[in-house]
Amino acid sequence: MTKTEVKERLQEEQLDEVLELIEEAEQGELGELELVESLGLLRNDTLNSEVINVLQEEGVKITYIPAEE
Repeated sequence: MTKTEVKERLQEEQLDEVLELIEEAEQGELGELELVESLGLLRNDTLNSEVINVLQEEGVKITYIPAEE
């Protein structure tokens, strides 16, 4: 998916907070994002991967942290 397609999909699914992360990354306001590896950002694995790719393309460093037990 292109960045535009990802953003359109996020808008369709009303995932405004994730869309804001992408917009912050585009503006250079987001340098690093910590994610629990087993959770990611979204329940939809495919869209989750696409969003992470877009963020990385915008220069965001993704750091995965282990889930707490």
